[in-house]
Amino acid sequence: MSDKNDKSRLDKWLWAARFYKTRSLAKEAIEGGKVHCRGERCKPGKEPKVGDEYVIRAGFDERTVVVRALSMVRRGAPEAQLLYEETADSIARREGAAALRKAGALGVQTDGRPNKKQRRQLLGLRGD
Repeated sequence: MSDKNDKSRLDKWLWAARFYKTRSLAKEAIEGGKVHCRGERCKPGKEPKVGDEYVIRAGFDERTVVVRALSMVRRGAPEAQLLYEETADSIARREGAAALRKAGALGVQTDGRPNKKQRRQLLGLRGD
């Protein structure tokens, strides 16, 4: 994927691995504390190394990925998926969270202010 003497930046790698649509969005996410390495916040200029583990939050999803290869060039999605490997625990957590979101977050759906029936359902869930 990359040459031996290439030095990649974390924001560039996240962009090339297609976690963020633009490099500036990747940089903002890193500076905003949405990317962690070993439980600590990262800087956009950090050099990712093969084997590093990152926790990346984007939207509703939080992924734990291990760097498998480095790239400074953004390519198609099949090639981008070869740059990292998501942990099995991370996949299970994401699927569980997606199932909860799909179920409507506790089964009560409201479009704005709840009506009388929905209020009763909410009170029943809280145990009031």
